[in-house]
Amino acid sequence: MTDHGDRHELTVPFRTTPDDGVRLSTERPWDETVRPTGPARDPARTYTSLEQAGGRHLVDIHDHLRGELEQLRGLVDQVTTGELDAGSARSHIATMTMRQNNWTVGAYCASYCRIVTTHHSLEDQGLFPHLRAADPRLEPVIDRLAEEHVVIHDVLERVDGALVSFVGGPDGAAALRGAVDLLTDTLLSHLSYEERELVEPLARLGYA
Repeated sequence: MTDHGDRHELTVPFRTTPDDGVRLSTERPWDETVRPTGPARDPARTYTSLEQAGGRHLVDIHDHLRGELEQLRGLVDQVTTGELDAGSARSHIATMTMRQNNWTVGAYCASYCRIVTTHHSLEDQGLFPHLRAADPRLEPVIDRLAEEHVVIHDVLERVDGALVSFVGGPDGAAALRGAVDLLTDTLLSHLSYEERELVEPLARLGYA
């Protein structure tokens, strides 16, 4: 690590999560090949630990969302693969237990959807206007990120609708899995893109 007093190279201690390119759904709600990029980093510019904290905070929030998404996927997988078959359906107790599990999944998913929506709303209303004003070169990236927030909101609405259908009966399992797969693809791709484009500007420009 290059030391300049209390200033250190951003790229050494900093961690972002690159997109691994894995996609679970055949749907493509956006074209990732046309995502704009922001201004190139100044290789001579260094940042204090305090300046780097903004980017670390963004990654920490994203890591929390990634972890929650993994829990959501595991919960949905556990419940959908445990659906009663025709033979075990004779057991009233088992049926009631599975119904309770379905509602548990619904409550968890609804909570997760609210967390993601709140995170995106805070960015749209506070962080994005600040970065746009502080460095107009970031405008294409900010516009794209805001557009992707709208798409992810629509995907979250689809998850919610699939949950309603699934809770009402076992026939909705495939739709629920498909909706969660699409959420996984869009959210993970978006988070990686956002980190790639905003970590350095956050260190350079700070939060609003």
